[in-house]
Amino acid sequence: MSQLLKLAEKFNCFYLSAQNWKYFIAPALKDECRPFIVEGYQVGLIRSNVVTHLLKYPEVFRVTNDFVELNPAFRDYEERSAKIDDVLRKIKKENVFEVLNGWREECYEVKVEFAGEKVMKMERAATSLFGIKKYGVSINGYVRDPNRGLCIWLQQRSSTKQTWPDKWDNMVSGGFSVGYGIRETAQKEAGEEASVPDSILKNMISAGSVSFFYESSLIGLYANTEFVFDLELPLNFVPINADGEVQKFELLSANECIERIISPEFKITSAPVILDFLIRKGVITPENEPNYLRLIELLHVPLQSFYKRPSSKQNGTCAKIPDYNT
Repeated sequence: MSQLLKLAEKFNCFYLSAQNWKYFIAPALKDECRPFIVEGYQVGLIRSNVVTHLLKYPEVFRVTNDFVELNPAFRDYEERSAKIDDVLRKIKKENVFEVLNGWREECYEVKVEFAGEKVMKMERAATSLFGIKKYGVSINGYVRDPNRGLCIWLQQRSSTKQTWPDKWDNMVSGGFSVGYGIRETAQKEAGEEASVPDSILKNMISAGSVSFFYESSLIGLYANTEFVFDLELPLNFVPINADGEVQKFELLSANECIERIISPEFKITSAPVILDFLIRKGVITPENEPNYLRLIELLHVPLQSFYKRPSSKQNGTCAKIPDYNT
């Protein structure tokens, strides 16, 4: 197995362990994760160590052996958001989950589908506790150096970042805060993280997306889709951080970039964007990567249908999720 395939399997470790929907039907896995239901639809997945703490709040969560459901008596976006936020702040005070130490007072929308209705919002630091599908943007800032060839700008994250401090990362990336769209987020992050002026940013090109499902004991379940942009930069442009969240930038050749992303110094959940870029630019090819097709598959896992197991309502509550293997 190549180093790149090992990397792809690492940032998809949860997806690969849960293929074929096994966590819905296998008792051993069902003990570990339960679907999170809001308004009759699955919007997330919750591990057993989190479920244990939710049991303390029966007025907010209905916990069964098959799923966890947000109280259907909460009828609108604002009420659901407020109830969830109250519970999360109480859990944070207990200092049980390290991921909540990164609390930012910044919320992500919770939706059944990306373009669908918003059912509530949730503090971004807590979304991985509930396996909420997250969305973000990443910009590949690159140059075509006459001597070094294709080169990519990377940033080193600040040592004070709540997550992945000191790790190397894409030149620009960020999640969708409440109220922000795709290109709007990309423009905002490009200004804050790298001081890219509008005169250059206007050349940014949409380059599709990558999706993956990562899990770690620290951050929980990380179901992420990144909308990707490519931005060819002038040779004399040097990114400058403006928000205090970046230590420095470095311009690497394509081969140097590969070495960096497979190293422990790189943020594992940012590697898919770089891999996708290097494939699209012809640096990684079927001729030099024996696992080329598998690599491409693992950059585009089907997160948009991952939580679409149907559920139904009975008297205002969610019925048991059916077993489709019987």
